[in-house]
Amino acid sequence: MPVHLSAPDPASLHPVAGVRIGVAEAGIRKAHRKDLTVVLIDDGAAVGGVFTQNRFCAAPVQLCRKHLAAGVGVRAMVINTGNANAGTGEDGLTRALASCVAMARHLNISPEQVLPFSTGVIMEPLPVDRIQAGLPAALADAADDNWGRAAEGIMTTDTLPKAFSSQASVGGKTVTATGISKGAGMIRPNMATMLGFMATDACIDPALIQPLAKALADASFNRVTIDGDTSTNDSFVLIATQKAGHARIDSLESAEGKALFELLRGVAVRLAQAIVRDGEGATKFIAIRVEGGKDAAECRQVAYAVAHSPLVKTAFFASDPNLGRILAAVGYAGIDDLDQTRIDLHLDDVHVAVNGGRHPDYLEEDGQRVMKQSEITVRIGLGRGAASDTVWTCDLSHDYVSINADYRS
Repeated sequence: MPVHLSAPDPASLHPVAGVRIGVAEAGIRKAHRKDLTVVLIDDGAAVGGVFTQNRFCAAPVQLCRKHLAAGVGVRAMVINTGNANAGTGEDGLTRALASCVAMARHLNISPEQVLPFSTGVIMEPLPVDRIQAGLPAALADAADDNWGRAAEGIMTTDTLPKAFSSQASVGGKTVTATGISKGAGMIRPNMATMLGFMATDACIDPALIQPLAKALADASFNRVTIDGDTSTNDSFVLIATQKAGHARIDSLESAEGKALFELLRGVAVRLAQAIVRDGEGATKFIAIRVEGGKDAAECRQVAYAVAHSPLVKTAFFASDPNLGRILAAVGYAGIDDLDQTRIDLHLDDVHVAVNGGRHPDYLEEDGQRVMKQSEITVRIGLGRGAASDTVWTCDLSHDYVSINADYRS
């Protein structure tokens, strides 16, 4: 069961002016499930994207990068679940492009104005004929209040849809941000087997959309890990429809730019954390905060070493305060001049280690009390500087193995 995560209330998801979404059942892998989603975007919107760093990236990722680079103005997205269209070579690119061509014909736009996204099983041909056949139903379903259905339509091994929405005053106007995400396994930093889509009606200089998307991903989706595997299809797309009516934001460092970033970051972080809370087989949500580093990069380096450790993750699953595993992971994180005599370790309010050794007042029953919680904060002090950073992860359970062993059956 997800860790303190519930299905979104569709009524809580604010429509974003300039965006309409339609969902259909196309039978891409299984019958009678929402598996095809279309997003229609008004002319004039700015669109940016961040994608997987896996060099073996899927055909839709390659095509998205190409279409965004063309700079012709994105007007639509086609998203399918059940099939990743990855590891499919030139044929996969041809099929991904065919889905863009089909969508473009329906909307009387160019194929370069369509972004394709796929998620699901790798190394199987994309059934593009089913996508083409399903497009009319998805387009007929298009509405501005379909965010909740869209969150269902992009799921794979997720147990719950993931969608959040928020509003804030920016430039004297109410600005909306709404987003959806999917992902439960094959999740690690630098994007993961996740899809994330966020739209805002904010008015911004189109030149800002790509750096804004990157900054949001770095503050959210690039701070989560479930199993340390980097996927082939990861994509995060940000849409700014320019409909809110405030003066255009020309700098992310302005007061309005910072207010917009905080609005969007709040939604992005909730979407990213929802992926961890719904991690395959997860029973615990764990924040790993590293403090006292020379810079944020080395803090993340240590945090990920702990978060990726199967020994650490299985100890959390068992509620076993075998906390030397955490210190060992800190030690092999790759900081060559780390001074172990300066390392501190806390589990929530329990001070476990000080100056590299067991705290004299630490009792194992106190550690176990925290380990039994469904939400845990691990705080690691390096004693090297003033930098800090946080990543979010989950435990590793028997169910994770079962889910991935049975994934294609």
